[in-house]
Amino acid sequence: MNTAVIITKTEPEVKIKAQKVAKDLGLSLSSLINAWLRQLIKTKTVTFSASSEEPSDYLKQMIHQAEKDLKAGKASPSFKTGEEAVAWLEKQGI
Repeated sequence: MNTAVIITKTEPEVKIKAQKVAKDLGLSLSSLINAWLRQLIKTKTVTFSASSEEPSDYLKQMIHQAEKDLKAGKASPSFKTGEEAVAWLEKQGI
């Protein structure tokens, strides 16, 4: 098979984790990357899924703060139109 080399930089930890996932699936990392490239060519789209990814500590902290603010009544109401939102902001002096 005629092949070409693609050199890309990634964090060492990302490479190690990706290699483990590929191995757990019974594949090589190279075969997964080739499959992704073929899918990119076929669909001309890029799709990422975070369904099994753990939220970052920052995101967890922001969600916790938002829930806390909501319970304390420090949240804006919901709006049906942009005009309603602008009117509410103006009323708040924002």
